Amino acid sequence: MNTKLQAICDSQGRPLDLFVTASQVSDYIGARALLSGLPKANWLLGDRGYDADWFREALKDKGIRACIPGRKQRKTPVKYDKRRYKRRNRIEIMFGRLKDWRRVATRYDRCPKVFLSAIALAAVVIYWL
Repeated sequence: MNTKLQAICDSQGRPLDLFVTASQVSDYIGARALLSGLPKANWLLGDRGYDADWFREALKDKGIRACIPGRKQRKTPVKYDKRRYKRRNRIEIMFGRLKDWRRVATRYDRCPKVFLSAIALAAVVIYWL
């Protein structure tokens, strides 16, 4: 019973939107679910798991530029701003702060709804601190 958490964060690393999926589900499912809730932004920083042409086009339609490195299997490499991509550490710091909450880190809850509720509670506290 593993889960994967996808999150949208602001430029300061505060969580804005969260989505929990099963661990074997692709990151594309989480990206599709969170796409409608994207705030107005200039850039979206994401890891290689979010590299898909349809996702890049959807971001472009919303007026958001993607800073996502291409997958290694891509035949034509994708250009991205490496300097800007280094700022993605703020997202990793946010996930680390969520894991400071023991209930979230060890996943006490079996029900995904209750687990997401615990994550949401931790995210609210992180947002305001």
